[in-house]
Amino acid sequence: MDCVTDVNNKMTAGLPGQERVYLSSDSVCVEKENMEFELDAFSPKILNGINCSGLPPHKLVVKVGAPVMLMRNIDQTNGLYNETRMQVRRMENHVIEYKTLTGNKVGSIVLIPRLNLIPNNETLPVRFQRRQFPIIMSFAMTINKSQGQTLSKVGIYLSRPVFTHGQLYVALSRVTSKDGMRVLLQDHRHLEDNCTMNVVYREVFESL
Repeated sequence: MDCVTDVNNKMTAGLPGQERVYLSSDSVCVEKENMEFELDAFSPKILNGINCSGLPPHKLVVKVGAPVMLMRNIDQTNGLYNETRMQVRRMENHVIEYKTLTGNKVGSIVLIPRLNLIPNNETLPVRFQRRQFPIIMSFAMTINKSQGQTLSKVGIYLSRPVFTHGQLYVALSRVTSKDGMRVLLQDHRHLEDNCTMNVVYREVFESL
C-alpha cells in the first residue's frame, strides 16, 4: 500500500496544472460506551493520521486530468460504484466534477460531494467518521484493487515478490494482450534475474 501511495504522489506531482488540497473533517462516532474516554484520547489530529484500506486520506491532493478511483457505492444505476475509475475535470469547494472511465456509463460527467465515511476495520482503536471526497488517486493501484479491471496497457511494479496465493495471476491477467504488459522487478536477490515468485498453496487443490 505504501508503494502505491508513493507512486501516486510522484505521478500527481509531475502532472501539469495547479493542485488543490482537500483536508478531511474527522470525529469520533457518538456512542454510549466509553464515550468520554474516546473524546479525550482521540483528538482530531490523531484521527487525521489514521490511514486504512477503504478510506480516503485526510490530505487529498487533486489535479485536473488526474485519474481517481471511487471508494464507495453511490449510484450503481448511473455507474457510480466502488472501484469505478474516473478522471478529474473540475475542482470546486464542495464538489468535484469527473468523467467516468470504466463501468456501464463510460464518458458520463458526474458531480460528487464530500461524504461521511466510517471505516469498517475492527483493528482500529476507535470508531470514527471521516468527511472527505470518497476517492483515491489511481495512477497506480494495489493488485487486490485491480481485480475486475480490463486494460490495454498494464505496468506491474514488484518491489518484492507477491506473498498471497493467486496474486501474480490476478496482476498478469488485467491486460488484454501480452504486448501491453510490462513488469518491473526490484532486486529480488534470492531469485534469478528476471524471475519472481508465484505463490501457490497446493493444499488448496488437494480437496478438489
